[in-house]
Amino acid sequence: MSLSHIARSIGESATLKLNALFAELKGRGEPVIHLGGGEPKSKCPQSAIDEATKLLTTGEVRYAPASGLKPLKEAVVRYTEQFYGTIAEPKNVIISGGAKQAIMVCLQAILDPGDEVVFPVPYWVSYPEMVTLCGAKPIPVRAKDGGLRPAISEIESAITKKTKAILINSPNNPSGVMYSEEFIAGVVELCESRDLYLLMDDIYHRLIFDDRKPISCYQFSKVALNDSKLVVINGVSKQYAMTGFRIGWAVGNPDLIKAMGNIQGHQTSGTSPVMQQSVRAALDGDQHCVGELCRSLESNRNLIIGLLGEIDGVKLSRPDGTFYCFADFSAFDTDSTALSSFLLKKALVVTVPGVEFGMDGYLRISTCGSPEDIREGIRRMRWALDDDGPGSLQVGNKTLLRDWK
Repeated sequence: MSLSHIARSIGESATLKLNALFAELKGRGEPVIHLGGGEPKSKCPQSAIDEATKLLTTGEVRYAPASGLKPLKEAVVRYTEQFYGTIAEPKNVIISGGAKQAIMVCLQAILDPGDEVVFPVPYWVSYPEMVTLCGAKPIPVRAKDGGLRPAISEIESAITKKTKAILINSPNNPSGVMYSEEFIAGVVELCESRDLYLLMDDIYHRLIFDDRKPISCYQFSKVALNDSKLVVINGVSKQYAMTGFRIGWAVGNPDLIKAMGNIQGHQTSGTSPVMQQSVRAALDGDQHCVGELCRSLESNRNLIIGLLGEIDGVKLSRPDGTFYCFADFSAFDTDSTALSSFLLKKALVVTVPGVEFGMDGYLRISTCGSPEDIREGIRRMRWALDDDGPGSLQVGNKTLLRDWK
């Protein structure tokens, strides 16, 4: 079979592959525990369900405009003013099939073959592939000190004549790191001084812990929104636990937003009006669900920190937000893919290899699960990694055997 260069250069999403493998094992009755997922377990807002039901019962579910329904755009405008302190208009907003599509059509609208996009390490698994899909080159920047926070000077040193954009995700998937105000201010200043696009992937911006407050990148910008190359991407998948609704958005200058809408119109047309109306209701409705989810995730983070701290050799930086802990397991195996496979095969625990995020030797462990699953999953991991542990471990009706050296 003849495939394109793009098709041959793009790999399968590691996280989606693990989700499918988990479902397969679960379907076979295996007592597998998923500590790798990025999907909250809480229910989505009732206001969203009620709005979807209301529209569906009319039987009038038709095409939506390619760039989104005006009522949802207006809700995003209100959201932007409330949480970012910035006044936007519907012409500054595009509604997409999740924040992922918003990022993708933005990259397609700004990148030419050979352009470069700079982003910090660790990074979300899809960033390099999304840039590659545009014929451009991903430029990951790892901190020279081996940590999880590259310095502004390190980001700047990666810029070349081919650089078109910088892409920042804060709080960060997979590390949970929330970049400081000084860092965000520095990136905004750097992009504006070099005439670069800045894509802020803010999908976790309200899921932050320890009484932190969201940081608005707009407060550091010296350029009016309608002339700016600053693009803010967000959505409802994470903070509202509405992963299956597949609605995200981008806020940017109207010329860019129009170009993104044109691209999206030929890709997928407009997203489901049922889902859009549901999201509008969630944005305008009671916001207690976001706070409740955040408190639950923070509690689970604290639980995981304590449990991983009991495993000699594991190093973990305290996450500031998101659904994840990104722990250094290199004392056990510097090959994170091999280690993740080992834990799945021998302990029936799903984790995500750090190499998929640009840092081998690490594992991403999710805080989305129940406290019971977290305790049980890390209990199994600790048993599997302890050379002096017992020869077997009882897991429900199944006995796991230490049949390796």
